[in-house]
Amino acid sequence: MNVTDTIRRALKERTTRFAFELLPPLKGDGAAAVFAAIDPLAEFDPAYVNVTFHREVVRHTRRPDGSVERHVARRRPGTVGISAAIRTRYGVEAVPHLICGGLSRYDIEDALIDMDFLGLHNVLALRGDKAPGETAFTTHPQGHAHACDLVRQIAAMNRGEFVDGEVAECHHSRFSIGVAGYPETHVEATDPASDLRRLGEKVAAGADYVVTQMCFDNRRFFDFCDRCRDAGIDVPIIPGIKPLADYRHLEVLPRTFGVTLPPELAAEVERHRHNAQAIREIGIEWAIAQARELRARGVPVIHFYTMGRTLNIARIARAVF
Repeated sequence: MNVTDTIRRALKERTTRFAFELLPPLKGDGAAAVFAAIDPLAEFDPAYVNVTFHREVVRHTRRPDGSVERHVARRRPGTVGISAAIRTRYGVEAVPHLICGGLSRYDIEDALIDMDFLGLHNVLALRGDKAPGETAFTTHPQGHAHACDLVRQIAAMNRGEFVDGEVAECHHSRFSIGVAGYPETHVEATDPASDLRRLGEKVAAGADYVVTQMCFDNRRFFDFCDRCRDAGIDVPIIPGIKPLADYRHLEVLPRTFGVTLPPELAAEVERHRHNAQAIREIGIEWAIAQARELRARGVPVIHFYTMGRTLNIARIARAVF
């Protein structure tokens, strides 16, 4: 059962499923670290596990003759491979992220073909972030500038249509396509209305569901859902939650992700700024309260951002699911 079908079933049965997102291992670390992160969460029967995709790091070095050599590397390669390993080991649907940045349409097509061969029939289609060291987003000359174009390519492949114009007669992929939504607006968007139009374009291109950026105030999520419905966006919307776990998050999360921390949460963390364990407990309890309210409101899935740390997520899941 792909993720879209899982979401539909949860809506029909009026249940709420647990899901989470992981990073692929650092190059050289192997899969054991990822499995160790998943093990504490496996008992909660996750609907799916998302695996992030990370852009290349570009370095330039000067040769003895004065010319410049360009080096391209990824610190966290292996998104598709670790997704297949997760699906095989745990029997849970894995959702590799696929991004526009740094990839040509042909690179994307090859990745999708590999995923199809491996039985990975879910994908989260994203534009992706700026490459490390970039001041603005750039993409491959033969790639996509916007997530809606990536969605369009995946949807075309589901119809058997390839980049070079070939059409498959006997085998079509069947990818379930997720996209990102931003209750507080994407950090690069000029205004909420234009950001919502972008989301509408992704859905019109073939997206099956939306997963939101982390949100610490459920009212913002519910308002976002209302605005989406008013705009004609009628696919399921999955809320994203990240438990605050560190004092630095007061500054890092708003700056990096454009999210707002409720004043009462920020004040409570500030009061315990020198007590790391207390801050961790505050984050866990806040996320539990959020998740319980979301479950009471009938969301089909709650998506947790782990950043590779899952013991706090396990405590939240045990209290909610």
